[in-house]
Amino acid sequence: MPAIRKILDPNQFQLKDQVVSINRVTKVVKGGKNMSFAALVVVGDPATGVVGYGSGKAKEVPQAIRKGIEAAKKNLVQIKRGTSTIPHVVLGRFGSGQVLLKPAKAGTGIIAGGAVRAVMESAGITNVLTKSIGTTNAHNVIKATFAALVQLRDKQTVADLRGKTIEEL
Repeated sequence: MPAIRKILDPNQFQLKDQVVSINRVTKVVKGGKNMSFAALVVVGDPATGVVGYGSGKAKEVPQAIRKGIEAAKKNLVQIKRGTSTIPHVVLGRFGSGQVLLKPAKAGTGIIAGGAVRAVMESAGITNVLTKSIGTTNAHNVIKATFAALVQLRDKQTVADLRGKTIEEL
């Protein structure tokens, strides 16, 4: 069941960008090889829990990164989180990639690999345990991480869905 996302205005957040991967891409044409670069970028505001990802392609690296940042700003998501960790265990899937996110005690830090770590830092989640299962492709890992983050629910939302108070849970 895909959740209905509301579009967030990137200008009202203090967004910080983080480059996850830069890939050199070659297209073989009649006259030879055309080289370009593909950049995968994560942007987020750790204070508000807003995060997004995007991909950009261009002839030079800085232009590819700039395009990736613009694409990421169009793909912002508000994350439900506690003070420094996530409310519950969640598994996100995309393609052959799966990402498991577990809440952690204060002081644990972000136990995650490169792509998942970038998303967690950008989202402002400081204590979390993660496990990336399946593919190591950065694009699919990030999409699986976002699939997991979108599934997060806070206690009040779960109580409302079940028709109970928070004390009854």
